[in-house]
Amino acid sequence: MPFTLATWNINSVRLREPLVLRLLAEELPDVLCLQECKSPVDKIPLTQFQALGYNWIVARGQKGYNGVAILSRLPLVDAGDRDFATLGHARHVAATLENGVTIHNFYVPAGGDIPDREQNVKFGQKLDYLTEMRDWAHDLKPTKSILVGDLNIAPREDDVWSHKQLLKIVSHTPIEVEHLGAAQDAGNWVDITRQDIPSGQLYSWWSYRAADWNAADKGRRLDHIWATRDIANAGHSSRILRVARGWEQPSDHVPVFATFDF
Repeated sequence: MPFTLATWNINSVRLREPLVLRLLAEELPDVLCLQECKSPVDKIPLTQFQALGYNWIVARGQKGYNGVAILSRLPLVDAGDRDFATLGHARHVAATLENGVTIHNFYVPAGGDIPDREQNVKFGQKLDYLTEMRDWAHDLKPTKSILVGDLNIAPREDDVWSHKQLLKIVSHTPIEVEHLGAAQDAGNWVDITRQDIPSGQLYSWWSYRAADWNAADKGRRLDHIWATRDIANAGHSSRILRVARGWEQPSDHVPVFATFDF
């Protein structure tokens, strides 16, 4: 049975509960991975999600910051979490479906505004987080796994509105792209979105700072769906729900989808 998975940095699951409900009702993903939930687990508004059939949840929460959750219409079991770079942040959680596929949901640190670890501790933390992701994947040698989330890096030139203008902007600097690539290579992860859509501009985030985000269209592809090479060929039908950026009180990110046949 194929299943459709979506990933979305919701920027507060309680504030944007109506948007989550809209997505679940209109798009019917089998699994929805959320980042930046900004809520303790016991405060996540589950009742309405369950009313739509999303009866399984695996989450790690934090009051006001970070937080990751996996909502599912399919049975799944908690597969743990890891505190990458020992930050004490709720930025990773994993769950395993009945078909044996393990889903890893990540929220990589944004890294602040200055792309220099000597001047900006947050940038150093981001690089350390990615380095530990690399080492974790290398040691784990994951198989039959999907990695999703807000990885806070737009790696390709066509993942940003202007490669030249963003080369020194956090999320597209060469050192970040190099670190992300090393983590991807260590786990034999395949970028499913770009496997399906190999060329052309693709964005999943638009800043709140733009007066008209749609007209300016200065986006970045910060949200990703990867799969281990052994199951990458099962992934298809990738898409980014750009229209969600125009919903009322939107997140600055939009959902990214892929379907997997098993």
